[in-house]
Amino acid sequence: MLKSYLELSSKSVVITLATMLFFGFLLTRITKKLKLPNVTAYIITGILIGPYCFNLVSMDVVKGMTFLPDIALAFIAFGVGEYFKLDIIKKNGYKVIIITLFEALMASLFVFLVLFFICRLDFGFSLVLAALASATAPASTLMTIRQTKAHGDYVNTLLQVVALDDVVSLLAYSVAISIATSLLVGSVAFNPINMIVLPLLKNILIIIIGFVFGVVLKFLLLKRSEDNRLIISISLLLAFCGIATLLDVSPLLGCMIMGASYINLSNDESLFKQLNYFNPPILLLFFVYSGVNFDLKSIVSMNVSMGVYPLLVIGILYFITRIIGKYIGSYLGCKIVKKPKNTTNYLGLALVPQAGVAIGLAALGARSLGGELGNNLQTIILASSVLYEIIGPTLSKLGLYLSKSYSNVIEEKIILDENNKTNLELLIERINIIQEEIKNDPIINEYEDAFNEAIKEQELYILRGNKQ
Repeated sequence: MLKSYLELSSKSVVITLATMLFFGFLLTRITKKLKLPNVTAYIITGILIGPYCFNLVSMDVVKGMTFLPDIALAFIAFGVGEYFKLDIIKKNGYKVIIITLFEALMASLFVFLVLFFICRLDFGFSLVLAALASATAPASTLMTIRQTKAHGDYVNTLLQVVALDDVVSLLAYSVAISIATSLLVGSVAFNPINMIVLPLLKNILIIIIGFVFGVVLKFLLLKRSEDNRLIISISLLLAFCGIATLLDVSPLLGCMIMGASYINLSNDESLFKQLNYFNPPILLLFFVYSGVNFDLKSIVSMNVSMGVYPLLVIGILYFITRIIGKYIGSYLGCKIVKKPKNTTNYLGLALVPQAGVAIGLAALGARSLGGELGNNLQTIILASSVLYEIIGPTLSKLGLYLSKSYSNVIEEKIILDENNKTNLELLIERINIIQEEIKNDPIINEYEDAFNEAIKEQELYILRGNKQ
């Protein structure tokens, strides 16, 4: 009996994984035609094969995949660490830090004020959702910069802000989730030790451990073949995830420090490219997993934990308020440090996308909050992330254009007629042209490039006759 049960379980796991991978890939064929990010395809795939649509996967198996967010976040965070080169940070000094704090925390503040004081939502829930509002997804923005070959102060500031942005989001989330879970278990009285000091100490500890792992990784990878480099780095990332789980802390911040310490000690970018090639199946499974857990019914139904407002209204308010907070925050931050006018006016347009980090943290938050609150948190973030990824590339390219970070022939395509066209009409016309440009942009496959580069390195390694 036990043997047949185990065989059935293993078959269910294999079939479920195959279904998630295959249909996730299949839907990217459609979204690429529409010039939408892969993450959108993966989330939609999860919804379609999940219990609320075609129910093609075993929910028993999906429920056993709660480790996926931790692993996916570890790879995402380690990759972000590549952008934390000390020489670049020293060069820009305090200015980027101030801008990042303003744009991230202003978005959080706006979302919290609207959700808690206007919508009258639970304090802890509002706090966690506000913390997630600070996160920005750099992928679509970075792709747009590569496609347009943009450069200048606007681009430099943007790249540094999106790199530091997730650090602020992680710290904010760590404090917020600690307060929310403390209130959830009945510790209504404010206890600064348990709610603020302890989470901060845990994060400081995980930062130290992350730095140590980065140092160890640097020494372990000396004179290793490409295959062994991948094995060692993945094993250390997984080990770090296990330690973070034992400490009940998100692995994101520590993995980011691990990546940052490695790049600064070794100046080795090839490892990040290798991991970028290894990432896609893991990230696909994670985003499909998130989509499977997306509760379609809760969007339109009246939710007890949401008070008098349906979840759809809460989601729309979150979506709009976060954009306003990001724009105003980046504008004020740039004003304070006296950035050029073009950077000040348009930086906020490129900070709209939100996906990987926010979805990962939402999955962890849903696990911590549990029940209806956790489900609502994940539903709001998933739904808004899809919308952000749809409008994000257009707004990013518009910001790059308006800031004069790249040259093109947009103005030549616009027939200026001051008597018949208002400024708003001209702006809409520019947006339409940019959307057409995005449709015609070549799709850059970073993972394939990384793989080809790794293959060339391996061929050279073999030709030189090196031995392990």
